[in-house]
Amino acid sequence: MKMLINVAETVVGDALRGMAAAHPELVVDAENRVIVRRDAPVAEKVALVSGGGSGHEPLHGGFVGPGMLDAACPGEVFTSPVPDQMVRAAAAVDSGSGVLFVVKNYTGDVLNFRMAVELAEDEGVQVASVLVDDDVAVTDSTFTAGRRGTGATLFVEKIAGAAAEEGMPLDRVAAVARQVVGSSRSFGVALSACSTPAKGGPTFELPSCELELGVGIHGEPGRERRAMMTSHEIADFAVDAILADLRPQLPVLVLVNGMGATPLLELYGFNAEVRRVLDERGVDVARTLVGNYVTSLDMAGCSVTLCQVDGELLRLWDAPVQTAALRWGR
Repeated sequence: MKMLINVAETVVGDALRGMAAAHPELVVDAENRVIVRRDAPVAEKVALVSGGGSGHEPLHGGFVGPGMLDAACPGEVFTSPVPDQMVRAAAAVDSGSGVLFVVKNYTGDVLNFRMAVELAEDEGVQVASVLVDDDVAVTDSTFTAGRRGTGATLFVEKIAGAAAEEGMPLDRVAAVARQVVGSSRSFGVALSACSTPAKGGPTFELPSCELELGVGIHGEPGRERRAMMTSHEIADFAVDAILADLRPQLPVLVLVNGMGATPLLELYGFNAEVRRVLDERGVDVARTLVGNYVTSLDMAGCSVTLCQVDGELLRLWDAPVQTAALRWGR
């Protein structure tokens, strides 16, 4: 496999140095693996901290900035960050109003963030956490007890980030984040496997004539494999799987998310099919976001995330945001 890297061992550090060069509004500590908004800590503001294995960019570092995260902790590729990173990030952004950890439901992330909560509290930081577990494809998977955390992480970080930016207290910001988790469901599809720098090739075998329905963002197995389907057929399957679980009574936010190697031409075409299914099922769409936001290195494929929103959640979604990967209203 051809990759635009030097050596596998320095991939994450090299990317962080490049991010620092491109985004002077961020403080990027490539040695300690912490990304912080430059104006942190912001007085009288709850701080949001998240993190996870690298390879899902722009998640999470690309979402650090006004209106979203205050700090992010990137681990090695597909590997959880360690508690020391999380504690260092919390200390860097805590203004005294508390810190909310946003945690995707993967075993390593859950255990390390849990330890980080204890360590941060020992240092006098008030901490709350929210667990994102939106994937309806499977209940237990390779790295997960319970549902996996995927595309809804973006909705949580954006909406809870807006709540924090408005000066809401920690318990309220955490409640908003949990409301978003409870209102969100996702389903992913792989057309090809991803390739990690360490392996230098595909992480699993997927014949060119097949696709994986319900794949995880690390390439974990989904519900089933089938012969290649049309965009129309994939949208029917993915959206119906979500609606069988979510059953929205309010308008939804839609995220059509690329896994890393699918061009926007295909993603927009797939979004047309997603909208068709939602229209046929009588689901109103409030807002739509299309692009590569929660990726899996060079995997071809996509995921769909729906989040049911009331007027308050929609207002917070529309609130200004200024990050490397998501920005509007400023």
